[in-house]
Amino acid sequence: MPTWLILIIIGAVLLILGVATGIGQWLIWIGVAVLVVSLILALVGRGSSRV
Repeated sequence: MPTWLILIIIGAVLLILGVATGIGQWLIWIGVAVLVVSLILALVGRGSSRV
């Protein structure tokens, strides 16, 4: 499994847990940050593999 896919899954789980449980806004922000980082890594990985 690629690293970016694992990060997307973890970010989505954190985002869902943050919304569903309401235990804190920080879970939502961590989930969003992980999703953004994983998307950036995916784009960078695709860009470097084309060259």
